[in-house]
Amino acid sequence: MVIGHADCPPLLGAFLYEFHMPLFFITAGYFFSIKYLDNEKDFIVKRFKGLYIPFIKWAIFFLLIHNVLFHFNIINDQYGNGSPGGVAHLYTWYQLQQYIWQCITQMGGYDVFLTGAFWFFRALLVASILYLVLFKLIFKIKYLDSDNEKVKINKVAATICILMLLLAAWKTYSHLTISVFPMGGYRELMGTFFFGIGFLFKQNKKLLKANIWSFIGCFIIVFVFSRIAGASMAWNSTFTNFLSLPIPAILGFVMTYQASQYIDKYDNKFKQFMIYCGDNTLPIYIFHTISFKLVSLIKIWCYGLDFKQIGCHMVIHDYAQTDLFWIPYAIVGIGLPLAVNYIYKRSMKKVDNKKIVH
Repeated sequence: MVIGHADCPPLLGAFLYEFHMPLFFITAGYFFSIKYLDNEKDFIVKRFKGLYIPFIKWAIFFLLIHNVLFHFNIINDQYGNGSPGGVAHLYTWYQLQQYIWQCITQMGGYDVFLTGAFWFFRALLVASILYLVLFKLIFKIKYLDSDNEKVKINKVAATICILMLLLAAWKTYSHLTISVFPMGGYRELMGTFFFGIGFLFKQNKKLLKANIWSFIGCFIIVFVFSRIAGASMAWNSTFTNFLSLPIPAILGFVMTYQASQYIDKYDNKFKQFMIYCGDNTLPIYIFHTISFKLVSLIKIWCYGLDFKQIGCHMVIHDYAQTDLFWIPYAIVGIGLPLAVNYIYKRSMKKVDNKKIVH
């Protein structure tokens, strides 16, 4: 995700966008437990604590500092998105209130130039809870009964996936909008589908043993899709984009899963770093965009660019196709949030230890 946001080379970017966001949903579904079917309250509370609360806290924080950052041109009315008119503006008191209200009630209204990736919080929250509700409802359908509980569970999970795909197809083909969701609901529908795919993988994980030829095969297919039928989880996906997404997204997960199995065999620094990243994905997700600004300052100095280009979203696009600045962008986008998070946790631990001593 961070590499994709760093304006990496088009060949790499197209490849990553085939599966990098579905990967989050599939992984979340992989860790969904059947026990929550009889303990809905704990699951819903856990999801709200892990997704809604961080969203509210940080979305409102960045809204509150928007005008301050605007004053220093870190975001500005000259540079923003690549498209004309895609720039930031000062918030009026009314606009700020309205955006905060949308954050609380819709999980929308967040600052697109500082927290543009925050749609994921809403989509995963909706997908998780919707999947739980649908699973409980569909599990009661007698047509899906089986003497083997695992078979029935697979049938229910597959039914949900098919249902979500059909709804997403209907939505994109007919250009429909689910008005209760900001951006129309496509990401929520596909998020629920991929969540279900992850759960199905968990139920049949013996089929996902590390295999170099399977990895290579998945890699080739995803790469081919990225060249001839590129797709992503864009909120405004067309019907063609929708048709192009599921296969490379699923195979991208299989490829990543098998790579992780290989990495897990060896106890080394790289494995430890990957585990640490996995345990601290939230700081990366929240702060990688603002961390990019540090690298943008360096790029402005190197090329003698207008300082206001620091407001480019998410990175400075000038010379991006010929230079290698996407590498420091990615390193800082991951490393800076992790470093700050590490220092913060160490500091809090020392404070707690002092309280215990006293």
